[in-house]
This record gives sequence, C-alpha cells and structure tokens, in this order.
Amino acid sequence: MDEELTRDYAALLDRARGTVLPVGDGAGDEIHAAGAGGAPLATRRVKFLHFWGHTSRGEGVDKACLSQWWPAPFTVGAATYATAEHWMMAHKARLFGDVAAENAVLTAPGPAQAKVAGRLVQGFDEATWERERFRIVVEGSVHKFCADPALSAFLLDTGDRVLVEASPLDLIWGIGLAADDPRASRPASWRGQNLLGFALMAARDILGGEG
Repeated sequence: MDEELTRDYAALLDRARGTVLPVGDGAGDEIHAAGAGGAPLATRRVKFLHFWGHTSRGEGVDKACLSQWWPAPFTVGAATYATAEHWMMAHKARLFGDVAAENAVLTAPGPAQAKVAGRLVQGFDEATWERERFRIVVEGSVHKFCADPALSAFLLDTGDRVLVEASPLDLIWGIGLAADDPRASRPASWRGQNLLGFALMAARDILGGEG
C-alpha cells in the first residue's frame, strides 16, 4: 500500500482489518469497530459510499462523478484534461519523460483511449509509479472538483463517508468487489486497495480545508 495512505483514512482501514463487524444483519453500509471478543473499540459508526462506473443514472451530478472516467474537463497550465483519467495517464507519461505518450494521452478522444496510451509509456518503472501514483490522482481530483462547483458540492456533501470504488475488476484503485457483495462494506474482506476511494477522500479533505 502506498506510503501516502498512512493518514487518517489508512489508520481507519488498518484498524478495521480483522476487527470490523457488520452492524445488524450486515445488509447496510455501516460498520463499527470491535476488539477481542466483540468488545467495542469505538462508538463512531462509519458509512460507506460505493461507486463504480461513469454513467449517471439521471440528470445532474450523482456518484458516477467520482469515477476517473466522468467527463469533467479542466485546465491546468497550458494543458486541458478531458477527464481525471487523462490527467493520471498524462502525468504517468510525464513522470517517465515520454513526451510522445503524454501528447497521445492529451489528444485521446476518451478515457479508454487515454488509458491505452498511458499503458504504452516508455521507460516505465513499477516501483516509481507505485510511489507517485496516489499523489498524482489526489492532485488531479482536486483540480477536477475545483473546476466545477456542482462536482465540488457533491464531493463535500459526502461528508465523512468512506468512498469505495466497488469495481469487481480492479484490485488497485478499487476493492475487487461489486457494491452488492456483502464484503464490500467490510474493509477486512476487500480484495483490492481502494486507492481511488482514498485519493478522493484526501481531495475532499483539501477542498474542505482540512488538508
């Protein structure tokens, strides 16, 4: 897990691993921490907001906006990024000095194409990327949500919920589980790292003046 996750949310997750019990029948999205023998460690209940996919279910902004693929263009310096995915992949290319790949990402017509271009970065080093990727996504998320008041309002309105990318396919940025899987509200049972969820929470702290 990335070093940057050793913040409040990482502490929450570390405490939860192996010590989290579901509230009631486990069908809801709340948990409480419990120690040996089920003795409570804290009375604060934690609520989750599960998201996955970038297509809104209606008009306006909903939790689909949390996706890296949500169409939310923003400009930083001389570059415009069509989505947060474009930001991440462009900065991946920039990290390794691949100008051609960076240009390919920036001109990609959609996030899927930007992702493909980002996977072709020359000089890629896994250890370097693992060290830098979380910071890059946090910064991109701050720019994305700052650029649109409606998006910023939605993110801040999530309050202190734990944001969870409930992708059954992604073990790095998501939890490797679907939202309707009972384990999705039990951090100790997550198959993935949920880095996107943690990055969004870090961005939320920054936008809310806590970062």
